[in-house]
Amino acid sequence: MPEHVDPERLIRLRLVVARVGEMDLARWWNTQGVLGPRGGQLFRRGFPATRSFAQARVVFAVARSRCAEVFDPHDGVTLWSLPPQVEDQLEDRWQSWLDNAEGWATFFGRLASLTSPDLLAALASFELLTPAQAETVSRLRRGAEGRSVVLPEATELDDEVLTILAAGFARGEVGSPAVPYARLGGIL
Repeated sequence: MPEHVDPERLIRLRLVVARVGEMDLARWWNTQGVLGPRGGQLFRRGFPATRSFAQARVVFAVARSRCAEVFDPHDGVTLWSLPPQVEDQLEDRWQSWLDNAEGWATFFGRLASLTSPDLLAALASFELLTPAQAETVSRLRRGAEGRSVVLPEATELDDEVLTILAAGFARGEVGSPAVPYARLGGIL
């Protein structure tokens, strides 16, 4: 993973965006509370110890697909479409998170209890967004087509860029996602 990317922070960012984007909150992708209490009940039987991560896999796949349908920047990265080395290393860490599923119980419990489509508030409540980053997001604008949000050019993929990619979904509207993306000078 690029040295300025914390894989645990990245997975937490994805989880919060995935939960807020579900149909019972912001309605950006077609999962109905899979990361909420209902999903916990449904997955409990088949995946007793690792159900939270099984739920996450489902919502991640749906969010990735939906975002690619809405806006697929062939010359940039999104929260759901990162360079292969980042995705591969994130996948490598997945097993260690599964092995420590109990350590994630509080996080997933808080995630399931979200009841508002306010992504910035959710990210801040999980201590994943600073006021300065929220200010940066407030200055981002949707593209002319209304389906994208371009970040200012970044030279490297780091936690700051990933945070803005996640928080940039807040520039969308309930029922109408806008996909944040970044063009990374020379690293793709």
